[in-house]
Amino acid sequence: METTITLTDYHFLSILQLASPALPVGAYSYSEGLETLVENGTISCCQSLEQWITAELRYGSMRLDAAMMARSVAAATRGDIAALRQHNLWLSAVRDTEELRNSSWQMGRSLKQLLGKLQPDTLPLAEAVGNPCNYAIAFGIASAHWQIQPQTALLAYLHSWATNLITAGVKLIPLGQTAGQELLLSLQTLFSNTSQEILNLDDDQLGCCSWGLSLASMQHETQYTRLFRS
Repeated sequence: METTITLTDYHFLSILQLASPALPVGAYSYSEGLETLVENGTISCCQSLEQWITAELRYGSMRLDAAMMARSVAAATRGDIAALRQHNLWLSAVRDTEELRNSSWQMGRSLKQLLGKLQPDTLPLAEAVGNPCNYAIAFGIASAHWQIQPQTALLAYLHSWATNLITAGVKLIPLGQTAGQELLLSLQTLFSNTSQEILNLDDDQLGCCSWGLSLASMQHETQYTRLFRS
């Protein structure tokens, strides 16, 4: 069932900026193992890229990232520093590889620094979380500051993540720009359904099946020729 989300111009423009590919947090430098998967032939076309992204949204670790992001929006809104710290530590602990952990920490650090310049009011809460800070947690703090509802923030977060992977796929496979946009458009219903599922997850349901991503990430650490950092 679709949920109607009403946004003011301020909220709409704020979440557009936060989820923009132009946001200088370094997301463009990561492929989350996609570079390895293309090299070994696991992903070789638009269809196999779509299958990979779909599986990650339905069963993969992105669900954990997104769940912690949504919980961070709620915690930051009520000023619950203890909960934010717990979410951040938990998310760091469930990373399977050093590459994935470092990418999340680097993007989180960059977003915190950017928010400190754009919205200094976010600094006390962001600094209270501690360092390193995962990107999902920083994204949640920013969303709460701009009074973005968790579901809206989730849709933007998932869309931004998929956009980055598709952009990497366009470069690596390679795909045409139009094919990449067609793929992104075809994922809209999945974004909506996934966001609803994530919002309804209890703490004891926070699990994933991401061994494919873990193996790809570990292999990428020693891959001879690399364009991306993960």
